This record gives sequence, structure tokens and C-alpha cells, in this order.
Amino acid sequence: MKIGVLTSGGDAPGMNAAIRAVVRQADALGHEVWGIHQGYQGLLEGDMAPLPSRACANILQRGGTILHTARCAEFYFAEHRVLAAAKLKATGIEALVVIGGDGSFRAAEALQREHGVACAGIPGTIDNDLPGTERTLGFDTALNTAVEAIDRIRDTASSHGRLFLVEVMGRASGMLAVHTALACGAEAVLYPESPDDSYEALVSRLNSNWLRGKRSSIVVVAEGDTTGRAMAVGERLKRDHGLDLRVVVLGHVQRGGSPSAIDRIWGSRWGCEAVRRLDRGERGFYLGEVAGALVAQPLSRILEPQPVPPGDLGRLVSVLAR
Repeated sequence: MKIGVLTSGGDAPGMNAAIRAVVRQADALGHEVWGIHQGYQGLLEGDMAPLPSRACANILQRGGTILHTARCAEFYFAEHRVLAAAKLKATGIEALVVIGGDGSFRAAEALQREHGVACAGIPGTIDNDLPGTERTLGFDTALNTAVEAIDRIRDTASSHGRLFLVEVMGRASGMLAVHTALACGAEAVLYPESPDDSYEALVSRLNSNWLRGKRSSIVVVAEGDTTGRAMAVGERLKRDHGLDLRVVVLGHVQRGGSPSAIDRIWGSRWGCEAVRRLDRGERGFYLGEVAGALVAQPLSRILEPQPVPPGDLGRLVSVLAR
């Protein structure tokens, strides 16, 4: 069997571990893997080639993706998915392993439903926003990167007695923001799923902290927060309350770097499991982790609403920041 593998959407640490596992597990079972470059864009353009086992040497520890990635707006249209299915058939690829997030899995679900392409998904996104799994590749690495950066920022915040607003990634999900805030001991966190009065609650908390003698604070802001991104929140606080503050946008530094041990392990486990299931004739699934166990979900679950951060985590940030 020929198995295609691609990485799509935003890159995430651990993608290379998953690619390596797909290739080497397939090799062990007597299958051939073809690497598709630039995600679905490369699939449409026919940018694919055999990916032998030795091509995956020394990539486990590397961030990013050796197959490169891209966002492909054309894949939203049915006529382009027809072309993609034809490209796979012409190359003799019988199954496709997709490493990516929500948009990547939605494309795979449509490709299988419309054209019968046997698809398997490996969750690769630092946003950790997929239904049916408590973990995605890259989330652990991005979380630790953000926490390390904020630990450094807190040193200068304390030295100057200053408020810092730190913006983290996560798209429309607050998963990364809430976990970061809890892990770094932030005074508050603003994220898309937080209560409507979260800005007012933030102002109240900062005032309370000042009255208690607290002269420096860290506030984590999710890039998709409904009250505005960190720069907008900072300007509002300056205008309304005259606060001395600084804004730090961590940005794409959260995506880069060597993957954590956790991301390497789950990338390896999911890559091998995807190939083993395809070898048994299974199709139309994506892998994940629930309560520490490896699970498989039907691809159709990607159409369900995205999970939200557990409410108790947001409350814990407030309780512990005293």
C-alpha cells in the first residue's frame, strides 16, 4: 500500500516525530510512504515524492515540519477536492495521513466523504482546540515556551513595579492562555471563553492588588480574546486608568523550537497507530488522548463544536493570584 503523509495549517512542534513514526511503521509493515509537500497546496500541485526511512534520520528533535506546510483556501471548494483525489489516484496513493488541526481535519473529512479517500488524522496544533482529544501535538511545547518567557518577564516586572500584558497564541481558543496563566502564576487571564465582564473584573483585581501593596502584575491575554488583543487592552487601561504598563506579544516564538519529550512521545505513538489502523483496513478516523489513553475518533467529530477551557482553571488563576 502507498500511504501519503502531509502536514497542514500552522506548524507545531512534534510534527516531525509523527512523520518519522508514520514512515518507519509503514516500512516495518511493508508499505511505502510518499511525502506531500506544502500541505493540501502541494497535493493540488502534485508536489509529492517517496519518503524513505533514512530521510527521517535526526528529525525527531527538530521543530517545524520537514514536509513544510501551507494554508490552502482552494481546498474549501469541491472542484479542487476533485483534483486532489485525482492526483492521489494517479500516484497510486491509497491512504492519506493528515497531521494538522481543525481546518486540516475538515478538509480530510470532506475528501473521504466525497471521494472515498481513506484518511487518518494526527492532531497537530498548538491551540489544543480539537473535539475528542485532551492533547494535540505542539501544545505542551508551546505552553512551556510561553511559561519560560513569562518567568523572565516577571523578573523585570518586579524590578520596575510594572504591569505587563503578555499575549499568547491560540487563535479563537483560550486553552493555551488559561494553562499558561495558571502555570506562570499570572494575576489574571483574558480569553475568548471568559465571562463578558472579564475586563471589568481585571480592573477590579488590579485595583485590589494595588491596595494590598502589590506593585507588579502579569496578565495573560489570548490573541482571540473578545475584549481585544493585548495592545488594545493595554491602550484601554492606559486611557481609562493611567496605568504604567508594557505589552509583550510572544507570537510565533511559541511555535518554534525543539519539541518537548511529551510531544515527541505522542507524535511517535500517534504516527505508528495511524499506520497500524490503516494496515488493518480502518479509515476515517483521527487520533487523540483522553485521560492518558490513546483514542481514535471518527473524522466526522471534527464538525462538532470546539472544546472550551475547563471553567475551574480560569477560576484557579484568580484564586491563586493573591
